[in-house]
Amino acid sequence: MLSGNSLEVRDLGEAGGAKRVRLIGIEAPDLQQNPWGNAAKQELERLIEGQTLLLEWDIEREDGYDRHLAYLWRDGKLVNEELIAGGYALAQVRSPNIKYDRRFTHAQEKARIMGQGIWDSQTPLRVHPSDFRQNRP
Repeated sequence: MLSGNSLEVRDLGEAGGAKRVRLIGIEAPDLQQNPWGNAAKQELERLIEGQTLLLEWDIEREDGYDRHLAYLWRDGKLVNEELIAGGYALAQVRSPNIKYDRRFTHAQEKARIMGQGIWDSQTPLRVHPSDFRQNRP
């Protein structure tokens, strides 16, 4: 497991072992953004631990960091969406991979209204993960 929005997958039909997979449509807090980065990573681990997973591709299959881009399904549930709905990640539109963007936006709005996770009024996520990474030394 790498973070709250990426993981290593062993069986992609390729020789050479594990491949990094970046979940499409989400932006999880950086691991250094306490407590949310670690919470997102732990929730992703909890959702997929010991499960058979299905990867679904969209238009772009890889990013510029040599990672596969995928939607992750477990027991008929879209893990990307579950992370957003629980307040562990933000919905992030990245064209051309937009197949489930409406679902993700709806899940984020509900999480925000309900004060889930990063939307909790007592300990909200104050800096967008991409801004946090840009401003880190």
